[in-house]
Amino acid sequence: MSGLPQLSGKECVVILERVGFRVVRQKGSHLVVRRDDPFSQVVVPDHKQLDRGTLRAIIRQAGASVEVFTTP
Repeated sequence: MSGLPQLSGKECVVILERVGFRVVRQKGSHLVVRRDDPFSQVVVPDHKQLDRGTLRAIIRQAGASVEVFTTP
């Protein structure tokens, strides 16, 4: 059990926006979110349900903790 919740791409973007990211563009079903200080750019697929491995990679690239995604 990994402890990661099942999230959609939109839910993931909302959480990332709470920690300082903003949507800079979208191409097809992929959203690009960016934070300027410290710089980080992450691509989030706009799918109904993200795979746990994809979500874990997004968390790692964003430099966030798992707790940000598990607390309501």
